[in-house]
Formats: sequence, C-alpha cells, structure tokens
Amino acid sequence: MTVKKIECGDGTYKVRTCAWSPPGDHPVGCGMYLTVKDGKVVKAEGDPEHPITNGRLCVRCLALPEWIYNDKRITTPMKRDPRDRGLDKWEPITWDEAMDIIEAKVREIHEKYGYEYIATFQGTGRVATLYAPSLAFAALQTPNAGSVLAGESCYGPRCCVANFILGAGYPELDYAAFFPERYDDPRYKVPEYIVIWGKNPLYSNPDGLFGHAIIDLQKRGSKFIVIDPRITWCAAHAAFHLQLRPGTDAALGLGIANIIIQEDLYDHEFVENWCYGFDEFAERAAEYPPERVEEITWVPKETIIAAARAIGNADPCSFLWGVALDENPNGVQAGHTFLAIVAITGNLDVPGGVTLAVPASFMGKWRYDCSLQIPPEVYDKQIINPVHKAYVARQQGHPDSMLDALETGVPYKVKMAWFIGTNPLPNMGVQTKRWEEAFKTLELNVIQDTTMTPSAMAFCDIFLPVSTFAEQTGIVLPHFGRNTHMLGVTNQAIDMDCKSDLEIAMMIGKRLNPKAWPWETVEDFFTEQIQTKLDMTYEDLQDENLIQLDFEYKKYEKGLLRSDGYPGFNTPTGLVELRASIYPDWDEDPLPYFKEPPFSPLSKPELADEYPLVLTTGGRMIPYFHSEGRQIPSLRDLVPDPIVTINPKTAAKYGIEQGDWVRMRSPFGECIQKANLTIEVDERVIHATHGWWFPEQDGEAPNLYGTYKANVNNLIPHHVVGHMGWGAPYKCMICSIAKVDSMEDYDPTYPTEPYEVDPDYSLDLKTLMHFGKFDPEHPEETYKLAYASDRKEA
Repeated sequence: MTVKKIECGDGTYKVRTCAWSPPGDHPVGCGMYLTVKDGKVVKAEGDPEHPITNGRLCVRCLALPEWIYNDKRITTPMKRDPRDRGLDKWEPITWDEAMDIIEAKVREIHEKYGYEYIATFQGTGRVATLYAPSLAFAALQTPNAGSVLAGESCYGPRCCVANFILGAGYPELDYAAFFPERYDDPRYKVPEYIVIWGKNPLYSNPDGLFGHAIIDLQKRGSKFIVIDPRITWCAAHAAFHLQLRPGTDAALGLGIANIIIQEDLYDHEFVENWCYGFDEFAERAAEYPPERVEEITWVPKETIIAAARAIGNADPCSFLWGVALDENPNGVQAGHTFLAIVAITGNLDVPGGVTLAVPASFMGKWRYDCSLQIPPEVYDKQIINPVHKAYVARQQGHPDSMLDALETGVPYKVKMAWFIGTNPLPNMGVQTKRWEEAFKTLELNVIQDTTMTPSAMAFCDIFLPVSTFAEQTGIVLPHFGRNTHMLGVTNQAIDMDCKSDLEIAMMIGKRLNPKAWPWETVEDFFTEQIQTKLDMTYEDLQDENLIQLDFEYKKYEKGLLRSDGYPGFNTPTGLVELRASIYPDWDEDPLPYFKEPPFSPLSKPELADEYPLVLTTGGRMIPYFHSEGRQIPSLRDLVPDPIVTINPKTAAKYGIEQGDWVRMRSPFGECIQKANLTIEVDERVIHATHGWWFPEQDGEAPNLYGTYKANVNNLIPHHVVGHMGWGAPYKCMICSIAKVDSMEDYDPTYPTEPYEVDPDYSLDLKTLMHFGKFDPEHPEETYKLAYASDRKEA
C-alpha cells in the first residue's frame, strides 16, 4: 500500500500518523508528522489538526529518531544456543530461519506433550496487547496466554470489575473526546469536579486517556479531588487531596459512600431505577463512619466529609481510577466501591460524567473468536489455581499460578515460552530471580522486542526484532477497543526490515494454523475488523487519518449496552450491581469490604520494628514507559537514576541525605535507589520507582545490565493476591531503609530461608512446599478445592 507523502521541497517529505507503539505508550493515538530524509526519520512533530492532542507531544515521541537509530537497536532476527543463555553469543539469522526453528519446536511440543505445554507472556500498554492473546490461541493454539504481572495488577482488574458490576467496557472520564467541537459541543457539560483516584494522568496518559485533557478542563473551571499517597502535581493543585495510607482505598471509598448516603446526596432516581442492592450496600457502607475511616486511612475525617459532599453535590462529577486500585490484594473491592460511588451519584454515562461502552467495541469479537480455536478439553488445562474461581471465568492464564506450575510441576510444567512486548525481569514480575530460574529450564524461549533487554539476555533463544510505529502499518484503539472514542491510523514512514507484532503473529499463524489467518496483508485484516462496525476500508481510514466515533449518552436507557436491545445494563439483574449477584458463585462477598494489606504495620505487627515503613511503588516518569527508554540519551538525561522518595524527617532519622544510595529491604528481598528528599510523601511512607536496568552496564549474566540492583519488585511477595485472583501488593508493602555507599559496590542479598507464608493469604506453592504445607501429589488439600470439579463449576 502506498502511504500518502507530503513533499516539503527540500529533499524531505512528511508522513501524517497516529502513534501507539513501540516505543511504548498507551493507545492515546497522539497525532504527529514524521519528517523523512534519505529514507530516515529525522524529526517528529505534533499534528495541530489532531482533535485530541492538538499538536502536543511528550518527550518520548519527540525522541523517536533517537530510538529508531540507537546503537542498541536490533533490526535482524537472532538465535542463540539454549546452553549459552545469559551470554552474548547471538547469531543473526533470517526471518524464514527464525520461523523454521519456532515452527519445528512448536510442532514437536504439540506432538510430544500437548498444545497446552506452550505459554505466552505479554506486556502492558503496547499495541502487542491486541495481538498477544490471538498469537497464543489462534497460532500456537495454547490456552496459556498471560503475563508475569502478579495478580494481573494492571488494567485487567478494573476491566473485569466493570464487567461484573456494570456489564460495560472500561468507564472513562468524559473529556468530550467523541465530539469534533470537543468542549464546545452543545451536548457536553464541563464537570464541576474530577476525582483522580490512584492515577497521575499527566505523567502516564493511561490506557487511551490523553492526560493533558484534565488541564484543558481545569482551565474551563473543573476542580480536582485527588486520592493518592503522594503529593503529585494534580494533588498540589487540587481542591481536596486525600493522602491515604497505601492499600486502604476500599475503606476510604466506603467511607465516602457512607457520607453521600447518610447526608442524602445520592441520585434517588438513578438508584431506584438502575441499581441493584442499594439497601445492602448502604448497610455495608455504614460500617465505615468517618472516625473509623480516618483511623484506617490516615486521612482526616474533616477532609473525607468535605470531599464526599463535593462529590455528592457536584453537577456533574467525573472520575478517573488508576493502577493503584489494581496493585492491591483488596483492589477488586476498591474498584467495586469506586463504581458504586459513580453510580449512586448519577454520573454514569451523562455529559461530563463517566462514559460507558459495550465491553469490546472494536476487535473484541476477533479476539474472542480466536479463543474458540482451543478445544474445550485443552482449554480446561489452562494453568489457573482453582481457588481463583472468577479468574477461571476470565479465560486467561494466571501469572502467579504459572510460576507455581513452573516451580512445582503442578498441574504441569510448560516447555516453551513466547514473550510479546514485555521485559519481565526489571518491570513486571515479582521475585524475578525465581522467574529467571524457571524460564531457564524451558526448552525454547522466544522474545520479540526492539532492543536487547535483561530478559532477552537472561533466558531467550530466538530474538525477533519489532518495528517501531514509524515502520509499521497499524491502527490505534484507545482503551484497546473497550471504550473507544476514535479510530486512528499508524502509517509506515520507513522500512527497517523489522516486523510488527501483528505481522509476526500472521507469519507463524499461517504456518501452524492457516485457517485462522486467512488475510494476505495486514491491510486486509484491518479492513475486516473495521467493517464489523463501520462501512469503510482501511484505505478509507488512511485517507481520514483518524475518525471520531459516534456517541450517545445514557445508553442504558436506550438498549445500547445489552445485546438483546433491552434498556439496562448487561449484568444478570440488568442493573448496576451494588451487590454483585455473581460473586457468591465464586465464594466472594457480594458487597465491597476493606481488608488490611497482607503486609502492613497492622497486619504484621511482629515485623513492625524491623520493617517500620510503608512502601509504595511504580509512580510514572515522563521520559520512560515502564522499562523502556533507559538507552535513549536525551531521555536518560532527564531521569538518570532510579529514585526513592523519602520525607526529609524520615531521611534524617536514618542519616540519609539528598542523592545518597538507599537500600530498601522487606522480608522477601532488597534493592537500592537514589534518595530524593521531599514532603511529597508522608513520614511513614516511601515511594520507589520501577522498571530500572542499566544498558551501559555489562549485559551478560549474572549482572544482566544491573537489573536486580535497583529492582524494587525484589521486595514484593509472590502469589499474595486477592481471593478472586487479582491484585498484588506492589503499592502496599512494608520495608526498612539504610544508606549504602555506592551502586558499584552493591549486590542484592536474598533471604537464606524463605519467609513462612500461610495458605490463607498466600498460595506460593514452592514456599508452602518448603514448609511442608503443600503436597504436589495431593494439591487439593492446600487448594481446599479439587481441580476438575471446581473448573467445571466455574
């Protein structure tokens, strides 16, 4: 396909495009022009006619030429003998050679062991998110599609809670993104307040939301209510900042709901017509009066009451919920409470409130149909701890259960892994030394990425080079199709002989399961997907560059959220389920509740002297997308080191000064980061950044680009998740701190004896087995459930 070029008259031309990844970012679809000279991208600049971003770009997009031509970029497939894992002994090969090796091994495993003995692991946010499950289901034909992110603690929990409670796709702040006239559209109303809960949108632009939109709204009069343990920019400019103790979101939410109900600030008409279980929910919320909530959360009751009144009286009030609700074993309940507040205040799918859509507006049917490629008898072998009944219903492999299986062989151990858009060692996995050792036992590991990473160096055998968005033909779907306000095009500006994630899936899919991959080109594929909703081809979309999609408010009144066309919500009751009717089937309380974090000063008082501080992690940094970008000079100059944020009073207590290297330690491990002293955090809390590795260091094992030295996930326990399978304590852990001399002289130490866990709150099978609490021959004694009967019931 010929891409439209805008000739500049000086030997250069421009290509108009919408960005997604790689390099990373969520599917905001930032509009830009790429200037090409002599076949190379020399400049990225904003597209002022883009209706959402209006010409604004962040530093990651501006640094695109650096990324494409960085000396660490890999542009040819490579292989390595599995016996040389950890060593830089890669050999270049052709794409056909790479596919031959992979195809032969997949067919061998299918014949020798079974289809389920292969697993895929995807990252978060990249365009690969659209294609990784289908690579597993429709190409490799395995049910084991997932990630290494403990408790799948990013986006997925919120999406699932929205499905359970609303029967709708991801609910999002209404920032007039559907309308060509944006905020001036007569249908739109600027929100009086915006509740920003566990999210820092200016730094993260998460999941399809253009973060700067909240500044646009602030200029038009919106005020912020920020719920965050840190004083972010938004918190510093908020009408109310509820600086809660990490991990206590559910208690705070129930407390806010209680005030709204007790003071009669809820929307009676919406509650009476469209909500199920209000009386029971009100009774549960009444268990959380302001005094109790203050004691739990550390937020003054006066602030809680004032913020609740502002939410209840606002007309309208909009809401943002972030990953902080996912990275918490109590996060499902916190998300339930969040949606309940949005609902009872009448802010669901109204102008300036929170927009709704069906769960998968675009490409969802294709991804679901791909899962049907797996015969039921094979799907039943998906690796999920059967205790997590709700997760069984999700039809996706459970990360913690996968590590358990790799380490114990229960229920079986896979033989091959494929990594798509993920760098698990420095970024997603907890206890990543264990993941590394487990992956090194597999027969073949394949990774697709743009640059060599610690994960690729540690345990992979085939490296497939992925094209940047400047080199690929693609599509942009904000919220991955779940609440999509626009459809954008990624236009190929140059060719580096790399392949997109979709092209790689099609290449191997056509070899292994050609009936599931009938398209000749990616353009043919996109045309078919577009035409499930719109009367246009991919070429038509290219002519437009992007289109904003039609939108209607109050879809629940018009039968637009249900497949049967009836008014209401796509839930068992047809209503917003303040009391979740399906939860009892999964042995879960149908009403939200607060549960103390599994490792906190209150839940583990015997550890409080040794680990007196609360650790929260993962705050976003503008130059980086998770572990991406550390090798890009202009980005690294902005944030050169991993940062732990400490209150100055706390630092003084431990003899720590600005810029000192600080060792953080928990019962599970340790790491070091550089101290930044600021009142941004409470004296009882520290915050550490994530995703760190050092491309300038030795890449070979055991150093692996220094990834373990600064890896805060060393401190987070394995398989300590919520009852339903979601949420790990990335953002609510206990720790100690101490000054260290330098990074060069530091090597992390690991506990010589594992911390003894209890099956009631942890299902870390290897550790349970170490202490005689798990018998691989009789796993049901630990699970309290039998595999086959539970899976069938779920």
